[in-house]
Amino acid sequence: MTDPRNHRPATRPTRPTEAGAEHDTPAREAGTAARDVAGLRADLTARLDTAARRWLAQALDEAAAHPGGHGPISTWELRLAEAGRRCGPGHADAARVLILHAARADADALARVYHQGTADERRAVLHALPHLVPGPEARPLVEDALRTNDTRLLAAAVGPYAARHLDAHQWRHAVLKCLFTGVGIDHVAELDRRARGDAELARMLADYAAERTAADRPVPEDLHRVLALTEPAAASHGPADPHGKES
Repeated sequence: MTDPRNHRPATRPTRPTEAGAEHDTPAREAGTAARDVAGLRADLTARLDTAARRWLAQALDEAAAHPGGHGPISTWELRLAEAGRRCGPGHADAARVLILHAARADADALARVYHQGTADERRAVLHALPHLVPGPEARPLVEDALRTNDTRLLAAAVGPYAARHLDAHQWRHAVLKCLFTGVGIDHVAELDRRARGDAELARMLADYAAERTAADRPVPEDLHRVLALTEPAAASHGPADPHGKES
């Protein structure tokens, strides 16, 4: 079997290849929101027009005043559905994440929104998970998203929550799913940490590369990047001198 590491292409910046890449920046902003909600609100507010700013402020006030999941459907859940029309598709992800945070949605409420909502609303739930659900109880939502072929949903599913809570088997297959569907590996949170020294992931990547080569299909450039990360860090034995001897 040819080792794909021997045929690594020249390094160049990775570009997102997934469908809907024109919305990649807002999706990244929404993912960042899970780490810096206050910063996201300030940034989003600066980008919205007057009417959209007013709507967002009212939606967040309503969510904060009536948090959780009271009744068959909460007011803030209705606002999630309106976000695209009120804020524009380019800012809807971020607006939805802010509403979920203001509502302090727990795992049950997030599951309801995810399963009853549109793909856009599901993506917002995945982006909001890291700070709203500290434990693994929302992992089934990530697992569900990873079974789809919606590349924007997949990109949201491999964020910080997945990095924390997917086991090694699930995480490796999530990485392979990204490579298979063309989701850029820059979306995979904590890739360096989780891939480092992972011999099983290296084997899976080599097998996938061999299958592609045998079928006369190109090997994704991102595969070589992940494969390089699986190599164990070189053991440090102290500084070496210019003649190849350790000092």
